[in-house]
Amino acid sequence: MDHFRSFRDQKENQRELLSMIEQRLKHHKKYSTSVSLGHTLEVLLFVQGQEILLQVLPAFDPLSGFGENCSFWIYRDLKRSMDQVGAAPGEFAACFTTLQQQFFQRYPRRVRELILLVKHWYQECQKKWMTPPSPRFSYALELLTVYAWEQGCQDEDFDIAEGVRTVLSLIKQSSKLCVYWIVNYNFENVTVRNTLLCQLRSQRPVILDPTDPTNNVGKDDGSWEMLTEAALAWLYSPSLNDMPPAPCWNVLGGSTAKGTALKYGSDADIVVFLSPLKNFDSQKEERSLFVQEIQRQLEIFQKTQELEVKFEISKRTAPRVLSFTLKSRSLSESVDFDVLPAYDALGQLHPGFTSRPKAYKELIALWKSSGFEEGEFSTCFTELQRDFIEPQPTKLKSLIRLVKHWYKQCKRKMKPKPSLPKPSLPKASLPPKYALELLTVYAWEQGSGMEDFDTAEGFRTVLDLVIKYQQLCIFWTVNYNFEDELIRTFLLAQIQKKRPVILDPADPTGDVGGGDLWHWHLLAKEANEWLSSSCFELPSGDSGQRVQPWKVPVVQTPGSCGAQIYPTVGI
Repeated sequence: MDHFRSFRDQKENQRELLSMIEQRLKHHKKYSTSVSLGHTLEVLLFVQGQEILLQVLPAFDPLSGFGENCSFWIYRDLKRSMDQVGAAPGEFAACFTTLQQQFFQRYPRRVRELILLVKHWYQECQKKWMTPPSPRFSYALELLTVYAWEQGCQDEDFDIAEGVRTVLSLIKQSSKLCVYWIVNYNFENVTVRNTLLCQLRSQRPVILDPTDPTNNVGKDDGSWEMLTEAALAWLYSPSLNDMPPAPCWNVLGGSTAKGTALKYGSDADIVVFLSPLKNFDSQKEERSLFVQEIQRQLEIFQKTQELEVKFEISKRTAPRVLSFTLKSRSLSESVDFDVLPAYDALGQLHPGFTSRPKAYKELIALWKSSGFEEGEFSTCFTELQRDFIEPQPTKLKSLIRLVKHWYKQCKRKMKPKPSLPKPSLPKASLPPKYALELLTVYAWEQGSGMEDFDTAEGFRTVLDLVIKYQQLCIFWTVNYNFEDELIRTFLLAQIQKKRPVILDPADPTGDVGGGDLWHWHLLAKEANEWLSSSCFELPSGDSGQRVQPWKVPVVQTPGSCGAQIYPTVGI
């Protein structure tokens, strides 16, 4: 309404304007009845023999002149105005209707069809309970449906039954839900950040309106318990469990950030040590032949089994890996595989014998003579990679999973949305996930070393190291060290390379830090934004205090690892 020049105008003059609208509508021939409900006017009309209930909400337009570019100051002004006039949370949500419309238009048509189905299910529940449907609750289910698809699927052509089951499963976990988006607002401005943190600390379920950070549409008014019972009944409904059964997408219901869940389905890397591969050279020259043979055998195999095999065709003339998806024809479930033929450089591992100088000297000699990509033969040392992580404390491995989960969220966030133009990012990608695993182990080793530690402090330390990526130089001497001259010379050259340097503890040629090879700056930007997250807020009573990182050096030197070496070139 042009009558409203501010949020305050809407608050102070809305009732008067509603009364004026009601008086004018009473003279319309299709008018039946109307009732004023606080900030809205409900009007019943008769059109071609049908009843239509309209909700009229006069609203201030804070976006006028800005279009899609909604600046943070609008939300800052919103919060300040709410405090001044004593407005309830979400009272001005109608002012952002245009942004709500744009939010849903971004998603594929099939997602919107799923939303309609979920809303229809909710209306049927309301009829059974003989209670009027709540627009706020209906909106909460719309957002929950979008969240389920974003976190668990993202395919434009998906199984509707799987989508419905996923939404119902999230409803079943309503007491854990904390869902929000940062497409229109974020943590950068202090006023908006404090509003968000206050919301995220409130009682679950929390489902924030992506266009209004003050509007928790998931706030429980007693409806969630009834809806949970209805969801449980429907999850065992024959319509959702006919053959073949429809699985749920893998979505974390209790996630504390948008973009917070793992990709649906499973994946596995299979390293196959082949006896015909006698050395590193033979792996390089012959592995593509074995990749082709494994594919041929799988094609024969699927003809005799209730399994479908879909191969990902490599663009390489001599592929190093066979990527395929194994899908059950009866269960509609699948697993992604990468099969990597490898030379068994270590033979049979002997307990307690961790140093493999002969294998490493052969590898380094080949590096010097022919050159190859970083970590090209790291598959040969897979068992050492496993043995490096496996004995770590349980809580550290849980922290590793948390960091990997965060990493996947970042990766998904940077992935272009369907139907949206792709960003003009350079060809290179984020650093490998393994680099984050190693960084987490290093943070714990250097900063805590205790089996029982504070997870928030550990996570905060890893983010701090990611932000300082341009300084990182990290390595271990559990499988190779500086004692042999050939290996020592090679290691000194490796740790003098452009930062970040993170050497694979199982393969000295594998620098998963990669220098300029990976887009660490994008990951560092995400890490910096996460420093404002509510997970780093200390309990009440410590107002303004935040979880602090452990004190961890960003650079290691041979001396810090116990080696008595003093190279002439600075490290």
